[in-house]
Amino acid sequence: MPFNEIFVFATLGAALVLFVGGWVRYDVVALLALLAVTVVGIVPGNAAFMGFGHPAVVTVVAVLVISRGLLNAGLVDSLARLLGRVGENFTLQLAALLAVVTICSAFMNNVGALALVMPVAIRVARRSRRSPGLYLMPLAFASLLGGMTTLIGTPPNVIIATFRADVNGQPFGIFDFAPVGVGIALVGLVYIGLVGWRLVPQRSSPATTDIFHIEDYSTEVQVRADSRLIGKSLFDLKGMIDADVVVLTLIRGDRRIPAPSSYEILIADDILIVEAGSSDDLQELLDVAKLDLLHSKKIKRDALGDDNIVVTEAVVTSDSLMVGHTVISLNLRWRHGVNLLAVARQGERLSDRLSAIRFRAGDILLLQGPQQALRRALTNLGCLPLADRDLQIGKPRRLLFSLGLFGVALTAATLGFLPIQTALVMAGLGMVLTRILSLREAYDAVDWPIIVLLGAMIPVGEALEITGGAQRIAEGLYLLSGQFSPLITLIILLLGSMFLSDLINNAAAAVLLAPIAMGLAQALGANPDPFLMAVGIGASCAFLTPIGHQSNTLVMGPGGYRFGDYWRMGLPLEILILVVGIPLLLWFWPLGI
Repeated sequence: MPFNEIFVFATLGAALVLFVGGWVRYDVVALLALLAVTVVGIVPGNAAFMGFGHPAVVTVVAVLVISRGLLNAGLVDSLARLLGRVGENFTLQLAALLAVVTICSAFMNNVGALALVMPVAIRVARRSRRSPGLYLMPLAFASLLGGMTTLIGTPPNVIIATFRADVNGQPFGIFDFAPVGVGIALVGLVYIGLVGWRLVPQRSSPATTDIFHIEDYSTEVQVRADSRLIGKSLFDLKGMIDADVVVLTLIRGDRRIPAPSSYEILIADDILIVEAGSSDDLQELLDVAKLDLLHSKKIKRDALGDDNIVVTEAVVTSDSLMVGHTVISLNLRWRHGVNLLAVARQGERLSDRLSAIRFRAGDILLLQGPQQALRRALTNLGCLPLADRDLQIGKPRRLLFSLGLFGVALTAATLGFLPIQTALVMAGLGMVLTRILSLREAYDAVDWPIIVLLGAMIPVGEALEITGGAQRIAEGLYLLSGQFSPLITLIILLLGSMFLSDLINNAAAAVLLAPIAMGLAQALGANPDPFLMAVGIGASCAFLTPIGHQSNTLVMGPGGYRFGDYWRMGLPLEILILVVGIPLLLWFWPLGI
């Protein structure tokens, strides 16, 4: 075996281990793999970063920008408002939520669609006094099912479409995925709505809003006449004690100041509402700063905010800058202007000192701060707000215009007037020029870790093909299959795609398996289209673990799920997809050339 081929295999093997292990973020792993094959000369230096201009990458960027534009125009909020008319019947509530997520996921980023509907689902759960866990995992799975129905619904579809273009000269069209994808999605939704949700473990954990009982952790203390804090700021307090204490509100006479500035100067008789990590921390604050403990009535959560200062919940996404860090290393209060009040994980509030908690994807945070500061902090840190959000319905003309712009782009691409990436970029730029979204919002809408992953892994996947590694793997699978028919090989490929997508990012799975699928088809003398389609379907079937797809990770904390909960509903769904998907593939994409 030539050195280049061995090196590519070793690089991909190491990348796969790092993808699965999660010790290093997947975009960094992809860059390391790209640099490795570039340094040894497998990928030419002047072509190392050509993947970032690949049509698949450009298409994904455009879809993310358009998704944000549709949000600003009020499309999703309009759909969400309709959910309020469903009533208290659980079956109708779930059906409506599943329909909205599935439809939105077909035409916009599926993670974005889920993120927009999640607060609505949590509000429905609270209003109906049900656990959010009954709604959130079904919604996450529905977002994956919706994404597989169109070219632009999920990155794996874009990848295999452009891979087909590189090999055969003609990519899959926008709705080429619909005959198989829609059939699978409909069957999957019926299963989720009637049976699947019943398989989600029902724990006694309360709804998200009840996890945080702030009154049990907050205390009023008063600044004495001889206090060391007189004439000093709250910033000085941080250097005065080593205790885990957060100042939530300053009360001065009749004036109440929630989330006071770090540079607020304290005077005698000021009352501070503080949250201490433990009784020892509180005692240290009282002793060192010379404060009096006030035994007042329990503090209500409403008392910690006003018209400008809010207390809100947010979930840490898998791409968040917070993952692996602590509140101290992030310097959350001083850099972002917000207070961290509590952290919950898998439906339960953590009792550890806040300063010692290392954040994980799926953690729920209770944050306090000015509305503008909180909004900026959540965007910069990569967190999703879970509190009830005020629905802002877009103006009818604005909504119709944005839908028209998107529709024209889809029509132009479907009829072959423009390549899909060109049509979608024009639609996104049109939304910026007409101020449906600002240039800053357009850049913020892009999921840059996914873009880096795609841009870096596409040349690595091409290196696997150029060195003959993909063909060697395909021939090895062909030999292992012995006398298996193309049908059995197609089933094995679909199963392999499903398994890999449960362990690594679905876009990475598609990049790795697309050339292998092509090699298998060539070895069998079969039509490559059903094999490529099988990879696209399998890469969207990350239903067994919370790590295979961002949608699954996103609902883990708010739903109170554990790692082993996903396969309970996901395994029957994957079996159902296999049973339904293979006949649909053979019907619409025959194996014969």
